[in-house]
Amino acid sequence: MWNLILILVLSYLVGSIPTSIIVSKLVKGIDIREHGSGNAGGTNTIRVLGWKYGIFVILFDAFKGAFAVVVIARLFGGNLPFSNQTPFDNFTLVQILAGLAAVMGHVWTIFAGFKGGKGIATALGFLVTIVTVDMLIAVAIFFIVVLATKYVSLGSITAAIALPLIIIIRENVFGVDIPGYYTILPFVILTSALVIYTHRKNIERLLKGKENKIKIKKS
Repeated sequence: MWNLILILVLSYLVGSIPTSIIVSKLVKGIDIREHGSGNAGGTNTIRVLGWKYGIFVILFDAFKGAFAVVVIARLFGGNLPFSNQTPFDNFTLVQILAGLAAVMGHVWTIFAGFKGGKGIATALGFLVTIVTVDMLIAVAIFFIVVLATKYVSLGSITAAIALPLIIIIRENVFGVDIPGYYTILPFVILTSALVIYTHRKNIERLLKGKENKIKIKKS
């Protein structure tokens, strides 16, 4: 029991590292949440500090999710405090829980008054280690939507909606045998729902036509 709690707490704390806030204070002495869209994420970092720092923030935030799954989950001792009714082995189940904890840490970071980012990059880092092919397809959809509309938020929301649908279609239409399908799908839906929830204000602005477009400069 305590072993699992330790993994979840550590994953949450790693996910809570406020990358964009730290970078913005080191680079310009500002709190990124007081500029641009007010979001503590990679997109707003790009908007306020530029591509170089924004890409670093996105990559590090993704690293947090992957680190929780690949490294912290390995602290698991092999026994769960409950009966595992899933088709996953105990370790894989713990990895999924660690990834979710990291995403929650990013969204509600304890190091910045529980006001963090929207969890896209951290969820990406977590999910790409669990459902790699499906996640890569969702990332492709994200880029297509962003390039077509210049709305990063719309790309994120579309990808979040698409991911569980991709898993369902690959399993039931194309006959791909996805390991632990009936267990992984609810976790993916939960993560996608969390991402969409954190974009609720963006959805409102999109519907009103007031959402900011990202400017892609040509070199």
